[in-house]
Amino acid sequence: MDLQSSDSNPWFATHQFIAEMIFHARLDNHPCRTWDASKANLFYVPFYGGLHVSSNFREPNHAIRDALAVRLVDFLQAQPTWRNNNGKDHFLALGRTSWDFMRTNSGPDFGANCLLNLPCVKNMSVLTVERNPWKGSNQHGIPYPSYFHPSTSDQMMMWQNMMRQSNRPYLFSFIGAPRKGVGKAAIRDEMIKQCMESTQCKILKCDHGNPKCYNPSEILKVMRESRFCLQAPGDSFTRRSTFDAILSGCIPVFFSRHTAYTQYSWFLPEEASKYSVYMDEQSEESKRIEEVLMKIPKEEVDTMRAKVIDMIPRLTYAHPNASHSDLGFEDAVDVALQALAQHVRDKI
Repeated sequence: MDLQSSDSNPWFATHQFIAEMIFHARLDNHPCRTWDASKANLFYVPFYGGLHVSSNFREPNHAIRDALAVRLVDFLQAQPTWRNNNGKDHFLALGRTSWDFMRTNSGPDFGANCLLNLPCVKNMSVLTVERNPWKGSNQHGIPYPSYFHPSTSDQMMMWQNMMRQSNRPYLFSFIGAPRKGVGKAAIRDEMIKQCMESTQCKILKCDHGNPKCYNPSEILKVMRESRFCLQAPGDSFTRRSTFDAILSGCIPVFFSRHTAYTQYSWFLPEEASKYSVYMDEQSEESKRIEEVLMKIPKEEVDTMRAKVIDMIPRLTYAHPNASHSDLGFEDAVDVALQALAQHVRDKI
């Protein structure tokens, strides 16, 4: 699979934390956009918070680290559109996890700023690739961007048909590296061990700078050849790999409910067992992954895979320059806008 982008090639080496820029670009050309503020139901704030926080992780002075977030809310509160509903109809899209914007005065300092803790921002809706399941009532999970950004319905249907016909010789696979000292990622060592001991598992270990782990073709090849893809938490609960797996027609296997189920309610089916397998990381099941997956009847696996492949369009970010008439399907931005509009109507 050639991942060199062109006018006719929808494949890109997309960075996992770039959703905020894709979202902005899609909104610029979206058919629902209006230039008349009096007609708008939603107000998007084009602030690249993820890029900004990435550039300030090593800044020791909290006042400097927070300065742009404070300036942003001062600017917003001075706008006439803000005063109409006190910001309840405004929203941000962030390409990094919510934890990067929720620094507290206690606990370790991981380089976060205070953006999502500001009272003004709590009035807004915040779209983020990982929400805080406990303190993020105004936060809504959006998919990590994968590598596929189609411009037409034909490109989407062609890819889905390829995934339906893919030969999948491996029962399960894992792509990733161990995470030392991260409690939520402890299950990774167990998964890597089981995968390496199994003849039915394909593993792509990503420690020691393995170049294959930075090659989209290599990543998707492993997933396209697998019936199930193991999705363990890493530095945080969620993974871009979950969306790579679904793009590849590979049934995700979760070990924490916060990797997907508490995150992406706007995008995923309510009944999780229709598209995924769950094994609590503390359960006996997680110690015998191959055995558990082998017991799932083939007919059930086929039904789950069909569901996963049907989900691909709504979890994909279409190309920003795509014509709405050529696209012919609702992508992740369309799904988010519809759900957000309903959410705001319910709030105001």
